[in-house]
Amino acid sequence: MQTDFIIELLHQVKEFENSDACKPNSTVDDFRIWMNDKKYYDESPTKLFKNEKHQVSFIENEICKQVLLLGRYSKLLIRKGLGDFPELANEEFTYLYRLKDEPFLTKIQLIEKNGHEKQTGTQIIKRLLEAGFLEEKNDKDDKRSKRLNLTKKGEEIFHASLSDVNLTSKILSGKLEKDEKNELLRILKKLNEFHSHIYADYKSADINMIVKIFG
Repeated sequence: MQTDFIIELLHQVKEFENSDACKPNSTVDDFRIWMNDKKYYDESPTKLFKNEKHQVSFIENEICKQVLLLGRYSKLLIRKGLGDFPELANEEFTYLYRLKDEPFLTKIQLIEKNGHEKQTGTQIIKRLLEAGFLEEKNDKDDKRSKRLNLTKKGEEIFHASLSDVNLTSKILSGKLEKDEKNELLRILKKLNEFHSHIYADYKSADINMIVKIFG
């Protein structure tokens, strides 16, 4: 390994240590996130697209990028926040919480309310059933269908994890003021309602068709 690389790496570590992002308990993941953010701000997307001579809508691309970044940051924080509940630390907790709010959903209903593909949602439900957090019961009106509900064990882990989920949600909301949180929530709901319609009714459509209908 070249000495210059090690020296440059040490300079970057020093810069990180002097930044607001560095905390007493900072990890390698924190350093990696800081490096990604630094690269993002140092290399403007506008400059990139101009160099490549592409016509692009800067605002829409920035929204897309910020949503994707926030999704990645949230997954990292959820794993940290639910470290004491590894059975829920991926997408499982959203299924558990949805059933607490809306009991006796079918598998398809539960998957669609979480915005997942059928295969992904089926695997999550399978893990929750195997862990004993969910139970299946025959639908009274349709014997071919089954309804899902929390078991006693599922209820217990819901209540046990609630404080950790609330703490994680607080961190995910950042340092926004109350009115900023309300405005962000309003915008996110509006955006999710738009995409929920596409997810529900145009799941098999290609992107050009979706743009033609909604663009």
